[in-house]
Amino acid sequence: MSEEADISLGSLYPEEPRPPTPEPTVTVYERDADITSSDWREIKIRLVGSHPLWGHHLWNAARAFASYLDHAPELYRDGYVLELGAGGGLPGLVAAKNGAKHVLLTDYPDPELVANLSHNVSENSAGDHCSVEGYIWGRSVEPLLAASGSDGFQVIILSDLVFNHSQHEALLQTCAGCLAPSGCVLVFYTHHRPHLADRDMDFFVKARSRGWTCEQVVTRTYAPMFPEDSGSLEVRSTVHGWMLRRVETESV
Repeated sequence: MSEEADISLGSLYPEEPRPPTPEPTVTVYERDADITSSDWREIKIRLVGSHPLWGHHLWNAARAFASYLDHAPELYRDGYVLELGAGGGLPGLVAAKNGAKHVLLTDYPDPELVANLSHNVSENSAGDHCSVEGYIWGRSVEPLLAASGSDGFQVIILSDLVFNHSQHEALLQTCAGCLAPSGCVLVFYTHHRPHLADRDMDFFVKARSRGWTCEQVVTRTYAPMFPEDSGSLEVRSTVHGWMLRRVETESV
């Protein structure tokens, strides 16, 4: 073989040129009209242009979550808040701007996702009360607890995560290790695939088996994220919000 031969992977396995990655998008969340506080009126959420973990969408559950937290600051005021799988970080940013002592926004430790979360913290002037970490569900919670004070987090935010059925146990394990004794886990979601709704709900079956109470606290209807998808339009338009509390000691 000639020393001049090209043996790079691109030469051995040529590919068609890939389309350029879409540019990031910015979505504005505006507070509900019945909230008259003038501290802030909107939050700008930048989303990555495209991502296999779906971080390029501002999901309806995040909007409903933001509204719920905006109307219930007593849940987290002067407390510690953790958001898992934060995406653009909207619910956690609402808590940070409404009096939480500290909010930790986490997502899969992909540099693009983590950098985008940090951008949103800076863009919305939440840096004094907010930090960002990469985290894989089910792993050691010690890095998270370092940002929670001595007793854990008063509120843990799970926004549109229960569709990831293989990760239910990992999510619950992380919540069990991070939640303060009197705290709550808030779980907001939409059944994006109505034929798999029973598997979404397995999350709550598993939570109850661990000694958690599960109470539905809100439903809210939006235009569906993907109108062309199959399944009941009513089901795909509805956001459900649940509150979980731990009523007995469980093994983590």
